[in-house]
Amino acid sequence: MREVARIIESHGKSFIVELAEGRRYIATTRKKKTDYAVGDQVEVGILNEKQAVIEKALPRSSLLYRSDEWREKLIAANVTQIVVVLAAVPSFYEELLSRCLVAAEDADIRVLILLNKADLPETAAVRPILAPYCALGYPMLELSAQEDVSPLWAYLVDQTSVFVGQSGMGKSTLVNALLPEVKARTNEISVALDSGKHTTTHATLYRLPHGGELIDSPGLQEFGMRHLPADRLVPLFPEFRPYIGQCRFHNCRHDREPNCALIAALERGEILPQRLNLLRKLRAECGA
Repeated sequence: MREVARIIESHGKSFIVELAEGRRYIATTRKKKTDYAVGDQVEVGILNEKQAVIEKALPRSSLLYRSDEWREKLIAANVTQIVVVLAAVPSFYEELLSRCLVAAEDADIRVLILLNKADLPETAAVRPILAPYCALGYPMLELSAQEDVSPLWAYLVDQTSVFVGQSGMGKSTLVNALLPEVKARTNEISVALDSGKHTTTHATLYRLPHGGELIDSPGLQEFGMRHLPADRLVPLFPEFRPYIGQCRFHNCRHDREPNCALIAALERGEILPQRLNLLRKLRAECGA
């Protein structure tokens, strides 16, 4: 007999699933390829008191994943909000933020930019970098996970949120502050490498006491989107949408073509050069 369960932890080829009444099982799949993610609703067959087998996934409302030349990596399923966690120390990659925003637009998932460690003096230097993204309509919240996370609760209630970001941004510290009983592992930042040590090695879903769910995911260093076709890219940049259809050529690559609306907008200072450069990089990645 099959039962419906939720994947609440992903450990490569094995998962922790939870049934509606709270029973949990270690679950594997019948196939070698594991196309499942934390947040998935799945049908499982119960084998014994501790083990189950995943038979299939139920339809998803959303799927956040990344891809490169070699493989796809599922991050989370059925989420309604991506919380991109940033900090001034260690330094974050602006392009990674921008890629997360494009992925959120593609999956039609709302975004919150969370600037953690706001108490650090280095934070002042990153606010101007983030200001253009706020101007695009993406909400941003500043806080320090080690001081007060209460402003974050209002954004998490009734949402299924996933924390994404580089290692060292403080995702696990945020989880600890929100859910002290979880005691997620944290580690000190490797200053010499200017990067955080990977402290979250697998994705985990937590139930929030005020309603909603939170998925903590391992740190990202890259966010490939090779799966996105070239003709879908431009609308995923909100500031590019007003220029759609205004280029001289309908198949414009927005690179060096004459009478390109995006190049003209760049020259007028209406769009950021790093955003247009990202569009070009994404086109190159998908082979366009």
